[in-house]
Amino acid sequence: MKKRYTCSVLLLFCALATQAQRRRGNNLPDTIISNYQPEVLFNTLPYMDKGNEFHSANGSPGPKYWQNRVDYKLDVKLDTVAKTISGTDNISYTNNSPDALPYLWLHMDQNTYKENARSNFVTGRQATKHTDGYQVESVSILQNGKATKVNYIITDTRMQVRLPSAVAANGGKVNLLIRYHYTIPGNFGGRTDYVDTKNGKIYEIAQWYPRMCVYDDSRGWDTAPFLGSGEFYLEYGDIDYKVTVPWDMIVAGSGELMNPQEVLTAKQINLLAQARKSDKTVMIRSAAEIGDPKSRPVSKGTLTWHFIMHNTRDVAFGASNAYIWDAARVNLPGGKKSMAMSVYPVESEGDDAWGRATEYLKGSIEYFSQKWFVYPYPVAINEAGIAGGMEYPGIVFDGITDKGKELFWVTAHEIGHNWFPMIVGSDERRFAWMDEGFNTFIDVYASDVFNKGEYAPKRDGEYAPHGGNPADEIIPSIVDPNSPTIMTQPDAISERYRHPLTYFKPAFGLILLREQILGKDRFDYAFKNYINKWAYKHPQPEDFFRSMDNGAGEDLSWFWKGWFYNNYKLDIALISAQYVNDDYTKGIKIIVANKEAMAMPFTVEVTLKDGTKQRTYFPVETWLQNKVTSYNLPTTQQAVNVTIDPDNALPDINRGNNSINIK
Repeated sequence: MKKRYTCSVLLLFCALATQAQRRRGNNLPDTIISNYQPEVLFNTLPYMDKGNEFHSANGSPGPKYWQNRVDYKLDVKLDTVAKTISGTDNISYTNNSPDALPYLWLHMDQNTYKENARSNFVTGRQATKHTDGYQVESVSILQNGKATKVNYIITDTRMQVRLPSAVAANGGKVNLLIRYHYTIPGNFGGRTDYVDTKNGKIYEIAQWYPRMCVYDDSRGWDTAPFLGSGEFYLEYGDIDYKVTVPWDMIVAGSGELMNPQEVLTAKQINLLAQARKSDKTVMIRSAAEIGDPKSRPVSKGTLTWHFIMHNTRDVAFGASNAYIWDAARVNLPGGKKSMAMSVYPVESEGDDAWGRATEYLKGSIEYFSQKWFVYPYPVAINEAGIAGGMEYPGIVFDGITDKGKELFWVTAHEIGHNWFPMIVGSDERRFAWMDEGFNTFIDVYASDVFNKGEYAPKRDGEYAPHGGNPADEIIPSIVDPNSPTIMTQPDAISERYRHPLTYFKPAFGLILLREQILGKDRFDYAFKNYINKWAYKHPQPEDFFRSMDNGAGEDLSWFWKGWFYNNYKLDIALISAQYVNDDYTKGIKIIVANKEAMAMPFTVEVTLKDGTKQRTYFPVETWLQNKVTSYNLPTTQQAVNVTIDPDNALPDINRGNNSINIK
């Protein structure tokens, strides 16, 4: 008993001594209360698994990385009387996985408009308008030119095709043929719809054919249903599609038009050739030509528009007899060229509105291509309608009433999605921040450079809706105890938090990395490396985190943990600032405390009596062991003020403790 008692006393003494030593090491006065725990923030990686043969530890695709391929041939008719799409979906599926696949899963996103769809129960607000969703007429396997019907079941927005024999691993193929039709939703469609204009209806057609679900090395079949907020996750391949419409309609579709001689007039073909050589917008079909039969190659019946898009995950199109149409050349790095086009009704024309839409599109593509990755497609289209801001490969649906800076901002943002997630093919349905957040980040800088900053800064506009400092805009969501984290499934994030958590917080996190933590050069190099490694592939969140760690040469685990996996708050406080021994020639001793769970590097600015200013940068290692730190700032004259984070660049929840006047 005596020996056991002695051990207990020794253990207690050691524990108290350790606590006292920690307190002395942290220079933590009894009057300072801090929630910061260095051992928690600087603990382990937010991911615990090692890299593997499919996803390397350095964030690259592994030596055995694989992904499946889907090629489509689509042939559909737009019936403007019945308001339907009907036709065939011919799918060539290649199974590059190491697994034989006895069944296939497809997305049936039009079923989200059915009255009993799961999406109607997510928000608690019952939809009042519905369609019957996809009406599947038949599902067959094509072999040697012969169609054999197969069994299938439809569950909400997914369809499982049960095959008579499994698709072989490592390159096995299967060819599906689906015959279907559906009623196009009206103005309640959100991402796909039709709407009346002065000169006719505009149709915005998206999610218009059954699309293969992704089968990957992370989850196998990714069958998350379409519920509204979570968008899309799709395989890559070539899409060859034909759309039959009434003779008087213009179709603006993803990819390259293959039969201009059949659907355009000789005049329009000539004007498009001029536009391919012009940096100024060329009018292809003017407002005066709307309703003029001479602006179409025939004056009755129907026309079939044929498009092809290579190495894409999706296609969409707009169709209307009310379109004005203009175009211009896009100049890409390495002497490459593309085309920017806009289609819009007379209600949207004018230099303060859609008359500059092609200019906005062209400028955004040229900037993103120069800065991050070259735009890969032959055409990009800006289409005016009521979808109000929705993106697909090679085409964006923007607001019919947008003007000026709002039109530029939405154009830059939506076409920016061609980089995330159309080129870097992340899973929008589960990780919306890798789509919206990354794209919000890159279009901030597009605003800075377009036309010498005509619409800059974007940070004080759409993404700082109160007109204040961008760092302050995210603080309400960080301090809100009910706020979800960035890593929350997008459909589980309520509308109140959707924009702050899906768009702005991840975007601002990248701004912090670029401008406060890594510096522009190291960030840009690592970020471009990530884009190039994962172009046309399927990265997971850890691939991004690991890629940035390796490319920038920093262990950013603390940042991923505090900013992405948690809503850790930041409060860096200036506790005191006074001359050393009351002598300004010996410098100013400052004591700075970290009072909340997050840490950041920070800058201290001293304003001297003659008005000059000097700055000292403190790296994040300042907080590796300490809750409180002290530092002597050298000065050559008397000072009037010391301020932490003088540019208000950090998301500090209490700026009232950041500054002290020197007496």
